[in-house]
Amino acid sequence: MDYAIQQTLNALSFGAEYALIALGLAIVFSIMGLVNFAHGEVVAFGGYSMVIVSTLLTNSPWILMAGVLIACVVASVALERVAFRTVRGADLTTGLLTAFGVSIILQNLFLLLGSPRPMAATQFIFLDKTLTFGSVRVSSLQIYETLATFVAIGILMTFLRKTTLGMAMRAASLDFEMVRLCGIRANRVIAGAFAISGLLAGLACIFIMARRGSVQPHMGFDPVLVAFVACVIGGFGSLPGAVLGGFLLGIAEVVVLVLLPQSAGGMAQAAVFTMVALVLIWRPDGILSPAREKGDKI
Repeated sequence: MDYAIQQTLNALSFGAEYALIALGLAIVFSIMGLVNFAHGEVVAFGGYSMVIVSTLLTNSPWILMAGVLIACVVASVALERVAFRTVRGADLTTGLLTAFGVSIILQNLFLLLGSPRPMAATQFIFLDKTLTFGSVRVSSLQIYETLATFVAIGILMTFLRKTTLGMAMRAASLDFEMVRLCGIRANRVIAGAFAISGLLAGLACIFIMARRGSVQPHMGFDPVLVAFVACVIGGFGSLPGAVLGGFLLGIAEVVVLVLLPQSAGGMAQAAVFTMVALVLIWRPDGILSPAREKGDKI
C-alpha cells in the first residue's frame, strides 16, 4: 500500500510537469497554429535569469521565484514580437522551422554566454524535503508540484471564462477573423497567449530547478518534446487535452518503470511511446478530439 501511494505521487508529479509545459504549447497553438519548440528555451532562460539575479542582487528564494516568472513572461512575449510575429499567418511548416531555428539560436547563446556544463542553482532545493506520514515517505516537491499545477489550471480556466481577454482568446481559437471584426486587436490577444505560456514555463522552471539543483542550456528541450507528445495525445489545440495528455504520460511512465525489471529500465521510454502510438492509431486527432470521417483522398 505504501509503495502504491509513493508511485501514485510520482505519477502525479511527472504528469503535472508535463501538463504545465503542454498547456504552454497548446494555448499558443490554439490561437496561432504555431508549435513553439522554443518554449523549452524560455524555461532555460528562467533558470539562467535566476542564477544572474542571485549572483548580483539577492539570494531570497521567494524573490527569485518571482524573478523567474517575470523573466519567462518577458522572454516569451519578446520571442513573439521579434521572431513569430513575422510568420503569423504562414503555413504550419514555416512556423515549425522558425520555432526550431529560434530554439537552436537560443541554445547556442546559452552555450556562448553561459557554460556548456550545468551551473549550480540550489536556491529552490528547500522545496524538496522528505515527508513522513506513518510508514509512507514522500517528497514535498511532488506534493507542491501537483498542487501548484492544479491551482494554475484552475486560475487559467477562470481567466479564460471570466475575463474579456480570456474570452477573446477562446473565440480566437475558433475564428480569429471574427474576433478581429469585433474590434479586438490581434496583437493583444496573441501577446496575452504568449504571456500565459511564459508564466506556465516559469512555474515549470521552478520545479525543474528544485529537482535538478542546476541549470544548463538544454534543460528545457527534452521536457518540451515530451509535452509536445502530450498535446498530440490529448488533441493539439485542446487545453483540457494538453492537461490530460500530460498526466497520462506521467502515469504511463511510472507504470512502465514499475512493471519492467531493473535490467530493462532503459526501455521505459520506448515502451511509453509504443503505448502512445497505439492510442493514436485509435484516435489519430487526440483523445479529446471528436472522431470524424476523413473521406477518401482525391
